[in-house]
This record gives sequence, C-alpha cells and structure tokens, in this order.
Amino acid sequence: MKEAQELLRKYFGYPSFKEGQAKVIASLLAGRDTLAIMPTGAGKSVCYQIPALLFSGVTLVVSPLIALMKDQVDALNALGIPATFINSSLKQSELRTRLEDAEQGRYKLLYVAPERLESEDFLQLVQTLEVSFLAVDEAHCVSQWGHDFRPSYRKIVPFIEVLPKKPVIGAFTATATVEIKGDIERFLALDNGNVFVTGFNRENLSFSVLRGENKKDFVLDYLKANPGQSGIIYAATRKEVDQLNELIKSKGIPCGKYHAGMKEDERVRSQDAFLRDDLPVMVATNAFGMGIDKSNVRFVIHFNMPKNMEAYYQEAGRAGRDGDPGECILLFGAQDILLQKFLIEQTVYSPKRKTHEFNKLQIMTDYCHTPRCLRKYILDYFGEEGVDETCGNCGSCQDDRELADITVEAQMILSCVVRMRESFGTVMVAEVLKGSKNKKVLQFGFDRLSTYGLLKQYTLQETKDLINLLVAEGYLTLTEGKFPVVRLGRKAAAVLKSGEKVWQKMRAKIEKKPDDTLFEKLRNLRKEIADRENIPPYIVFADSTLREMSESCPLDHQSMLNIKGVGEQKLQRFGDQFMQVVREHKEACIQ
Repeated sequence: MKEAQELLRKYFGYPSFKEGQAKVIASLLAGRDTLAIMPTGAGKSVCYQIPALLFSGVTLVVSPLIALMKDQVDALNALGIPATFINSSLKQSELRTRLEDAEQGRYKLLYVAPERLESEDFLQLVQTLEVSFLAVDEAHCVSQWGHDFRPSYRKIVPFIEVLPKKPVIGAFTATATVEIKGDIERFLALDNGNVFVTGFNRENLSFSVLRGENKKDFVLDYLKANPGQSGIIYAATRKEVDQLNELIKSKGIPCGKYHAGMKEDERVRSQDAFLRDDLPVMVATNAFGMGIDKSNVRFVIHFNMPKNMEAYYQEAGRAGRDGDPGECILLFGAQDILLQKFLIEQTVYSPKRKTHEFNKLQIMTDYCHTPRCLRKYILDYFGEEGVDETCGNCGSCQDDRELADITVEAQMILSCVVRMRESFGTVMVAEVLKGSKNKKVLQFGFDRLSTYGLLKQYTLQETKDLINLLVAEGYLTLTEGKFPVVRLGRKAAAVLKSGEKVWQKMRAKIEKKPDDTLFEKLRNLRKEIADRENIPPYIVFADSTLREMSESCPLDHQSMLNIKGVGEQKLQRFGDQFMQVVREHKEACIQ
C-alpha cells in the first residue's frame, strides 16, 4: 500500500486515503474480486484508478454514460494519467486511432460503454491486450430492481469468459439495498469476492422536506439568496423543466435545462455550460446527472418528489462531492404522489415490478411526512446500523420555525370542500373561497354557498397553498386520475367537530451566504484557467481546495502541496498563478 499512497499524493494531492478506500484498494491489489458500496463523494473512482496505475496491463472501466467517461478521462489527463474512452460519440477515424494506441500500450485506463463489450471489433482488440483489471462503475445498473437498470450490464460476465486471462473484477456503486447488492454479486459472478460497505452517510449534506410551499416562489427566493452558487433543480416532467427554466431566466438568473426531449447537441451545450460554471443552475429531469463528477454543486432542489429513495439519494448526493457543505431540499406536494403513480403506470408493465415500484413510492412518501431525523430515515432504508437517532443537521432536527394557528382558515376550507360535495379540484375550491366571479363558480351556484368569499383577503395562490398544506398534512386528500378531486382526509373530522388546532410552520427565512473575497478571486482565476485549458473548472481545483487556499494563504510550493487536492502535476501547472492571487490579496489587505 505504500506505493499506492505515494501515487495518491503525487497525482491527486491527498496525504491519505479516505475511510474505506485503503481496504478496497488493498483487496484489489491482492488480486481479490471486490464489491465496494460507497456514498457519492467517498472517492470510488480513486479506488480503481490507483490500482490501474499499479497493475501491469490495461484497466477496462465499464461506464454507463458518455458524459461520465469524458469527465473521468479529462480529469485523469489533467493529472498526467494516460486514459481514453471508446464510445459512440467518436468518428470512425478517432475510434481506429484509439484502438491502435490501446494496442500499443499507450493507455493505463480504457473507458467503455457496456454495449461495446458485444462489439466484434472490440472483442478482437482485447485479445491483443493484457487486461489486468476490469472495473464496473455504477454497478447497480446490473439489477432490474435498481433505478438505472441496463440489460447490457448482464453481458459483462460472458465478455470476461472470452478474455485470454481472467482479470481482477472491481464493482462500484453508491446506492445498493440488500436486494441490489445480491444481484450485483450474482450477475457479476463475485461469489468469493470481498465486499466493503463503507457507509452511506454524507455528513456534509443537510436534508430538508418542505410541505405545502409555493414551490416556484421558494426556488426564486433561494436562487436570489445564493447568487452564483452551483446547483441542480430536479423536476419530474419535461414540461415542468421547460416552464421552470423560463421562469428562472425571466428573473435574470442564468439557468440551463436538460431533458430527453431536447436535441442531443442542445443537451451537450447545456451540460457543458453547467460543468464549466458558465451557467450556475441546471433545471433537469432525472435524465441528467448520473456520474457527472462536478464537485462544486452546493445545492440540489427536488421540485417534485422522486419515485424511490435510491433515485432521491443518488440525485441529492450530487451536492457537496468535494466535502464542503451541500443543501438537499425536497419540495413536497400531494400531486407529486399522483404524478409518480401515473409515470409508473405508463412505464412499468410487469405486475410484480409495478407492485415493487409502488411499495418504494410509499416509502418515499413516508419520508416526506416523517417527523423523525431525515438522515436516520435514509440510512435505515439502506440498512446502515449504529446511526444516531438525531443528526442535528436536517430539516427535522433543526426545525425551530414559529407556528401559526390556522385552525379557522382550515375549518373554512374543509367546510367549503364538504359544501361542494367533495367533487371538485384545488383550483375550483380556491376560487369559491376567494369569492371569484368565474363562469363555472356561478354556473354551479357556488356563489350562494356560506363559504363563498370567506378567504377573499388571501390571493388565489395563497389559498391554493393552504389547501396543498392541508393535503400534505392529511386533513384533505386528492383522488387519483388526470383531474384530482379534493376530499376530506382522516384528520378532518376532529378539526370540524372538535375544533382541534391546525398549525402552520412559518416559512423559514432564506439567509444569504456570507461573501468571501479571496475565495471568489480564486474561483475567478480557476474559471479563467479552465476556459483557457478547455476543461471544467472543478478539474483545475475543487471548491474545497480553493476554500483551504483562501484560509491558509500559501505563498510557496511546499505550502501549496500541503493543501488537499494539490498534487505535483497541478502545482507545476497552476500553483504559481494561484499563489500570485493570494499574494496580491494579502498586499491589498495591508494597504
């Protein structure tokens, strides 16, 4: 392991391995097949990149996405490590050149899509290579119960069987339940391999669920309070992504979008702009993000509830990959449940799998309502033991918002739903309470109801927000279907008959992050270098590295090398430029 430690310091600029990394690397270097289940940000890629440098032959990395391969290869090449990828994005001439270079032993790592393992040309190539190590990234894709199932991952074992010599196998994933873990071991034939579960906990992330909020207002307020911060906003449908993207841009906030309905070149441009910090905010469906190694994402907001915990934790986990604090906020509305049920009905055909998906959706719904520690809830789901009952860093543990008594407003809304015979949707109920002269309101004679206009002092949106809050808290329910109808929930009777109090937690004030002048100067330099080198900024240095620079103010090479994330290659390429900014900043502070 001493040699591995030296390579970590030389190339990656870290003095020691993170928790779990050393055990995984030692297992692989001992020739043992290994499954590593490690949370996002725990350094899974290092666990196969360091062994790749020490094995005599080439390492094949099976990776599911073109963007992920490009990210990894760009980062390795920036460190001076010879690596490349082979996928469908290459022209035939580029493909031929890379295959020839691989045959000449010019690469230590060769990234390939799982479908490539069935290609005749590629099968002929690997017969000429010494494949010492096969790393399977995002290994949960092999399981049909995983959220990113790729049938081509099932071709990995047949591919291994045609190689002249069996390589060491390493499988890596961030999200695996006991069920998925079993599938990975079975379908990758890891029967006698070592398994390392380093834990799912991401202590630098804070989790919160906000129910009954006006989602669009919250997003706009959050972005205004965090200008320039890099973040992802996930929405459930393409239409919602398009509308939210337009709304954010209309407020003068730079924003990109990403979903499968866009043309490929549009998606690539949008993704590249986000990776390069040209666009700080990305609004996207779940088509975006798997394997994107952008380390300086400071927040992930879910505009809609995802369909299961695996998807949520992987998407939320794209915040704070550099170890600095990250916020994970889920904006829950009762309509989210209906939408996800609809999407499951439209995309899942096997009755057994459909039942499985509905069960997972219920677990996700329970998460959105639990008063328990949110981190504890997530870690319990993934089977992590010995977790404290409270983390002190989630929405449940830190919820000290003031309570407002909205019993009277709740009684008015519940009474109105009863008088409308529980037969209309949220908008219609709100129109009646507002006292609207809407044609349909008058047509049904709702202007003659005793509840007509009782909430005229509220805007229509505020009344809808109150109705959504009562749905989220179980006082009201929504029927399924394209046009959900509002009905009384299980908790309504006690409010109407016994006057049981209904409380609303006041919206938390979104505080603007403090300014850090030197950190911002270093970020600006990083962006200039990245644009000049044609690479994403986080490949130059992570936010956490710049943060440490701004605190320790290094002015010589040894001081720079003492900063985590500054290796010899990066010191040589970028060190003097960053030290110059630090020097000028200190001189300006003295004057």
